Amino acid sequence: MSAKKSEVLIGGRVYTLSGYEEEEYLQKVAAYINNKLTEFSEMEGAAHLSADMRATLIELNIADDFFKAKDTIEKQEADIERKDKEIYDLKHDRISEQIRIETLEENVRNLETENKELKAIKAKLEASLEESLLGSLN
Repeated sequence: MSAKKSEVLIGGRVYTLSGYEEEEYLQKVAAYINNKLTEFSEMEGAAHLSADMRATLIELNIADDFFKAKDTIEKQEADIERKDKEIYDLKHDRISEQIRIETLEENVRNLETENKELKAIKAKLEASLEESLLGSLN
């Protein structure tokens, strides 16, 4: 990737910037700085400050924006991490419940088979008993 040159207007002055960023991005950064300069110049008492003091206050304001944005990003990343863990836990719970359901279904099938076998034994015993009772009556 080769370095690119872009001209931007900041505070009424044209600056030629060289870097790897696209011109659209550099113009966006310049617009942000111009917005901060405008905000500051509209503040009461800003005109009475020295150029160094104005520059320092604007730098502090930009740094404040940066740290607030960074804090927001860190909170969002922590929230994403928490939600990812929650999703993982839910998937784990779902798998555990699926295994439990499959085990219960297997138990039901076994009990149904056992029930059929017991019914067959019962029918045989009843038939045998009936035969015995009828045989003893004759």
